[in-house]
Amino acid sequence: MFRVDYQGRMRWLGQFGRLGAVFLAILLGFTFQEAECALLVSPDGPSLVEAEAGKTVTLAVSFSGAPDPTLRWYMGRSLVVTWTIGLPTTDADIPVDKKDVLRIEPNGSLTFVNIQRDYTSNYTIEMAKAGQGESSATFSLTVYEKFQSVILSPEPEFAKEGTDRFTLNYKMEQGVVQQETWFFNDIEIKTNSHYRVERQSLVILSPTRRDTGQYTVLLKNPFSSVTTRLNVTVLYGPDEPVLEARPAKPFYVSGESLSLSCKAEGYPQPTVQWVFDGQTLNHSQGVLNLNDVKTSQGGVYTCTLVNEQTTDQSRKSMTLKVYERPSGDPMCAVQAENDTNLQYHCRWSGGTPEARLWFPTLSNTSIGAGDFSQTVNTPNNLDGKTVTCMADHPLEQTRCNITARSPAKFLPVVNVTADGEIVVTIDCDSKASPEAVVSWSLGSEAITSGTPYQISRDTTQLEIRYYNVSNFLDKSYSCTCRNPLGSQSRVIQLKGPSISDSSVMVNQDRTVATLTWEVPPTAIVTGFDIQIKGPDLLSKNHNGTQTRGGSNKFLTIYQKPGYVRIADVFPLDPKSTYRFRIIPKARLTEGEPSKEHRIGPGGLSGPAIAGIAAGIPCSILFLILLGGLIYLCFYLRKNRSRQTRYPVSRAVEKAITTKTEITPHNLLAAGLKPPPDYNRIHLAPSERSVALPSFVPPPPVRMATTV
Repeated sequence: MFRVDYQGRMRWLGQFGRLGAVFLAILLGFTFQEAECALLVSPDGPSLVEAEAGKTVTLAVSFSGAPDPTLRWYMGRSLVVTWTIGLPTTDADIPVDKKDVLRIEPNGSLTFVNIQRDYTSNYTIEMAKAGQGESSATFSLTVYEKFQSVILSPEPEFAKEGTDRFTLNYKMEQGVVQQETWFFNDIEIKTNSHYRVERQSLVILSPTRRDTGQYTVLLKNPFSSVTTRLNVTVLYGPDEPVLEARPAKPFYVSGESLSLSCKAEGYPQPTVQWVFDGQTLNHSQGVLNLNDVKTSQGGVYTCTLVNEQTTDQSRKSMTLKVYERPSGDPMCAVQAENDTNLQYHCRWSGGTPEARLWFPTLSNTSIGAGDFSQTVNTPNNLDGKTVTCMADHPLEQTRCNITARSPAKFLPVVNVTADGEIVVTIDCDSKASPEAVVSWSLGSEAITSGTPYQISRDTTQLEIRYYNVSNFLDKSYSCTCRNPLGSQSRVIQLKGPSISDSSVMVNQDRTVATLTWEVPPTAIVTGFDIQIKGPDLLSKNHNGTQTRGGSNKFLTIYQKPGYVRIADVFPLDPKSTYRFRIIPKARLTEGEPSKEHRIGPGGLSGPAIAGIAAGIPCSILFLILLGGLIYLCFYLRKNRSRQTRYPVSRAVEKAITTKTEITPHNLLAAGLKPPPDYNRIHLAPSERSVALPSFVPPPPVRMATTV
């Protein structure tokens, strides 16, 4: 009954599943039919497309609403492609003269290969599907050529002031201009009452002398640009001369070089005559060079310009002043005054006249010349603030800056050396401006120079000398850095020889071990003992063979000075186990050794430990079975001894003494340990790796034979 009922239920469930699948298919059919009710085509990207001549470009489209519609591509009003999506693209109907350029893509997009300028046009794609309607999309394609050989030429050849117009034209061998821009001396020109931009030309209306300069035309399209320049000079003048000194300065420093230039707004360029203090100079160039000028060369210079074509003349004069500049650059400094005040100092000496100096941050009324100082009685608000010294000279205005800072937080630096005595040097250097004065103390008592203390000249270093390291311990040294803006103090508690951290690394061949270690920053350490426990390092005897020994105690193999933090130990036996440690020392006093570092084989691996853990239950089970088997054998033997025995004849008994042979028991196959191999007794001592077992020969067994 159960089987029949189960099969019936399974058939009912199968029929219900098939009906559900049919219902789902009908529902999905209606859904997709609704979704594909209208054909829609649209650009798959920009509809305004710009292309470079000779390149490949695609008018990309996407469509939806109907499968495999028929499409038509129009170039303007001309039909260029007819095709049905889903058919091979080679079946597309393309005019013969355009087959080398046009190519239809599987999704209906139109690709142009090696496109040329004559393909610039509007393109329209129309898609249609019976029963799904029609849809279209439009593109605008512009093809540009790169510019080649653009030439700018004037008309007429020379521009003259007062004429009606002057025109600049450009010509080129190839190119399509999308944007044309004109510039005069790099300033863009717009059409106005003076300029008119026409097709491929720029017209200057009523040119004047101000139109002399460089004219530039910039032609652009999306794929190239070209810039062409032409210098234009308008004939005019001469006018009032322009007399300049270069470099232009109100004053000049003795020893500098300068030049005086005289020019007029005229063309052709007039000739020049120079007069200095009423005397004509033998120099007819427009530029007068004065090298390594002296103060005696200061005075009035007059330039006269003559236009040889128009015979017009004009002249201009200027006064040249030569001064001496202060040497170097201004220097700023700040120093403590009476341990409570700050004195700001600024110096820029020499020069004619002397430079004016002042500190605007401190005061706008206190001004000095050449060498100036100003004292501040309440400097607390100046901590970390930059103070500027303004230096003003007729030849130059400059400045220098100085920042006063209170002592910053710092960490003392402890260095230890040993030269008969143990010398501990403590450095307390706090960055401060003005420089901080450092005071030292031991507990509450001030430290002064003298045995065993020595304080450096700048007070930032304390040197302590003792023969015994114990004299350094349990003492708190303090250093205080102070300037008028504040102070910082630190307490230094010296420690005995110790190691804060250590590690060991082994090379790939496991023949070299590298020990590294660190010590506390205030520990007194003058050296280190590198110790090893295990086999001795490999060495060669006089016969050339390697020898090795061993020790169960740590032995010192290297001694390193106190500044060393690394040691290499080699050569090591890669098959042996070693232990290392480092002993810090302060002369003869040893500190606590570092932690022990072990390298080499030894111990149990993870799989071995897992095997032992899994074997313990199996061993217990095996012992239980073995005990049961022994009990069974004993029980069977006992029953056998209880059976009826028949009498035997009293024949002469022959006693035969033999040795029993030891044969392996069948239980050894189950994993029991076999008896000792007594043959190993005869091995040489060097061949035995373990202690020999004590051997007791078995007693002779007397066996009786009845005849």
